[in-house]
Amino acid sequence: MYLGLDEPVRECQYNQICTRNSLPMETLGHKKKKIPRRKWQVFPGRNRFYCNGRVMMARQTGVFYLTLVLIMVTSGLFFAFDCPFLASNLTPAIPVIGGVLFFFVLGMLFRASFSDPGVLPRATPDEAADLERQIGAANGPSGPGYRPPPRTREVVINGQTVKLKYCFTCKIFRPPRASHCSLCDNCVERFDHHCPWVGNCVGKRNYRFFYLFILSLSFLTLFIFAFVITHVILRSNRTGFLSALKDSPASVLEVLVCFFSVWSIVGLSGFHTYLISSNQTTNEDIKGSWSNKRAKDNYNPYSYGNILTNCCAALCGPLPPSLIDRRGFIQSDTPQPVSHSNGSSMYASTQLHTHMCNQEHCIQSTKFVLQAAATPLLHSNSVMIGGGGPPFPGKSSLVVPCASLAPSQPSLPSMPGLSCAGDMLTLRDPDTHCHHHHFASPEETPSPSGPMSLTLPCAAHMTHGGHIHPAQLYDPASQDSLHEDSVRGLVKLSSV
Repeated sequence: MYLGLDEPVRECQYNQICTRNSLPMETLGHKKKKIPRRKWQVFPGRNRFYCNGRVMMARQTGVFYLTLVLIMVTSGLFFAFDCPFLASNLTPAIPVIGGVLFFFVLGMLFRASFSDPGVLPRATPDEAADLERQIGAANGPSGPGYRPPPRTREVVINGQTVKLKYCFTCKIFRPPRASHCSLCDNCVERFDHHCPWVGNCVGKRNYRFFYLFILSLSFLTLFIFAFVITHVILRSNRTGFLSALKDSPASVLEVLVCFFSVWSIVGLSGFHTYLISSNQTTNEDIKGSWSNKRAKDNYNPYSYGNILTNCCAALCGPLPPSLIDRRGFIQSDTPQPVSHSNGSSMYASTQLHTHMCNQEHCIQSTKFVLQAAATPLLHSNSVMIGGGGPPFPGKSSLVVPCASLAPSQPSLPSMPGLSCAGDMLTLRDPDTHCHHHHFASPEETPSPSGPMSLTLPCAAHMTHGGHIHPAQLYDPASQDSLHEDSVRGLVKLSSV
């Protein structure tokens, strides 16, 4: 195509266009392949995920690693220095019981630390907007000095009125017994507390594992402490106290670690045993939610009135499923763009994926060619359609054959310079006066050095008496030939 009088013709590369009856968009571009992302990668909280979202922990995990090191080092020293002597002098059941307790403690620790504590999903933008409208309608109109009331709702549980507080971060009314963890930045169902020793929140889904962890750890600590003392005493009776310490120097370290930790671990186990027996949480006990000091008729609506029933409900009840699909894939509703060789992009439309043997394809092929004539592929500011005179500077012409249009089908949009002359529809530049040149096939089109014209077959000349013959309209051979001519014409346009 000519951009000036003395400017040489630019050679452009183009993709090979297949003339078979295939999908048009498959030959013009390819969809961008997007790697699917999982929901844990865009999780709004402050949690950390490992193993592709299978492990969920808090961001502050330093104390958790300290807990793990203390348990493993103390137990390892016990099995290495004390168990051989105790198994040979007392009973082999001591290392067996110690090993069972050790693996049970680690299992409960990992289960409490790596699982979802019961995080409540945040409201979507539509849900948050709908909730805001409900709150605004309930509070009524607001004036300059108007102060909105606190966002709370009340529900009745077993005869006790419970207030539901609104979370401004998650944009939801928190269910009963739920609270927002400031460290993890999540609302947790049946929130108990955030435990740095396990590196996670303690809630509805991992409370039983946390309780079994501290309970079994209490037994393991007492077990190691008691049998280390026994080991030292038995060795002292044989060789003396100083010789016993020289023979087993690790026993001193084990005794110190167990002595300073057993009080806090056993005390914590006893406190949570009391909470389970009364069906309370640490958060409720600290706040005094069900204390008689608040009101005379205040009581815990979640208690079953029986210690055994409360313990069974907390430890043996069904484990609720996770409410967040952290390993699910993000669903995208936006259409995928299609990249083209000339740098432009358009969205794949079902109108372009049409068959070659019906009227609909002919109409859509005409629209597609007309659109291609207006794309930056031509690299021209002004376009001359048709012309028999000498080439004009900055002018160009385009020849595109198309199929017939049935009277019942939508006609081409009205365009300036669109006329029907002879057997072809000719698009002409209104600024130039030229004769109508009709080309029977793309081989008769002008060379790139001359002007090109956009000509379309006129529907009136393909009918006899204003009627279209079905054989002419639905002839597959003619349709394939017409499509091949159209493609060859488009190839010549792309090479300019």
